[in-house]
Amino acid sequence: MQNPQVLAALQDRLDNTALTPSSYIETLPKAVKRRIDALKQLQVKCAHIEAKFYEEVHDLERKYAALYQPLFDKRREFINGEAEPTDAESEWHSENEEEDKLAGDLKNVVVIEEKAEEANVKGIPDFWFTIFRNVDMLSELVQEYDEPILKHLQDIKVKFSEPGQPMSFSLEFHFGPNDYFSNPVLTKTYKMKSEPDKTDPFSFEGPEIVDCEGCTIDWKKGKNVTVKTIKKKQKHKGRGTVRTITKQVPNDSFFNFFSPIKVSADGEALFEEDEEGEEEELEGEEEGEEEEDAESDPKLSQKVGETSVLVEPVRTRIMQPAVDDDDDDDDDDDDDDDDDDDDDDDDGFWWC
Repeated sequence: MQNPQVLAALQDRLDNTALTPSSYIETLPKAVKRRIDALKQLQVKCAHIEAKFYEEVHDLERKYAALYQPLFDKRREFINGEAEPTDAESEWHSENEEEDKLAGDLKNVVVIEEKAEEANVKGIPDFWFTIFRNVDMLSELVQEYDEPILKHLQDIKVKFSEPGQPMSFSLEFHFGPNDYFSNPVLTKTYKMKSEPDKTDPFSFEGPEIVDCEGCTIDWKKGKNVTVKTIKKKQKHKGRGTVRTITKQVPNDSFFNFFSPIKVSADGEALFEEDEEGEEEELEGEEEGEEEEDAESDPKLSQKVGETSVLVEPVRTRIMQPAVDDDDDDDDDDDDDDDDDDDDDDDDGFWWC
């Protein structure tokens, strides 16, 4: 067997018939397989102990959230101009000695008179908006038309479920009065479970999000940034008549965060069927005009990750890849500038 092609074919056959883990176990002696089954039982018991561990971690998070809260309340007061820090509270020494020396020299040499408008500045303007702009994962979610709204964001809070209640936590976004919506608080609640799957206990890796609930945003007229209204010209294929219709479509926005989709027990996204139907067969094209109004139902699917960048105590990050809308029955060509091919690059992952 000197033919290299034959040898290569035999080697390929051997590689493809390599034993899988399950087939390998089948080749072991009965006594060894019995011990492996015992190890599986031990592993399942370990998973259940780990689940209890994470439940106690959740209890600790709740306990320490209460200890953090007075500090967060004071932070909110300073940010929103509800209180001024005392001299002791505002005293801060930099680790950089040169900066401290320079600051001292400036104090001794220069007397700075505050301008009247500076004296009237309250709190720390645009504090949370600045955070959203400077944290990469958040800035990617924020569209230009979201920014004026986020400038009204005054506080973000985390609320954990009460003892004895199913494991969950809520995010609260507190907004000041604004021209966009009437809600003072927007909420998002995550329901969790810390329990090994009965059908696959070895897959347990800690708590997982099983559901999430957003809230209804009471948008003021013409201010909903999560949808856009596109005007279309449609031509009847038979009669040749032309009509103009409007169609509302989802729009990329951070505020889609508060409109999560529902997920079935098997993890499949549940979408509502498009009830819009045309009695006549039409063909058409879109005009470029858009309006932001009405409710949105973005088709997003859910993916679970780890760590939080939104708020201090949150341990789990939920992300959703955007899913394109299904084409409607009309033969429509979309000429809207916002629907160019580069949308594929912008969809990315979204906070659920």
